[in-house]
Amino acid sequence: MDDKKVAEMIEGIVKKMDALIADTSVPKNVRSAVSEARNKLSGSGDYTVRISGAIYNIDEVSSDINLPPQARTEIWNILSMLESVKE
Repeated sequence: MDDKKVAEMIEGIVKKMDALIADTSVPKNVRSAVSEARNKLSGSGDYTVRISGAIYNIDEVSSDINLPPQARTEIWNILSMLESVKE
């Protein structure tokens, strides 16, 4: 996959993360983890390392019992998108 396409896909993922971070129905610890993942994803360096770090952060909170169903679905979508970019 070329760098331009990867950059576009990452930009779309970051927008989804921003929406999740802004959602006040999402627990603070989950928003914090998504925010940290967003920062890793937006950082510099090899995109596979950045994506792996973001996946790790989000995966930790994806099974939080306090997560509203719509937020859980969005987190799974973000994880799926990250996995597809990584490959």
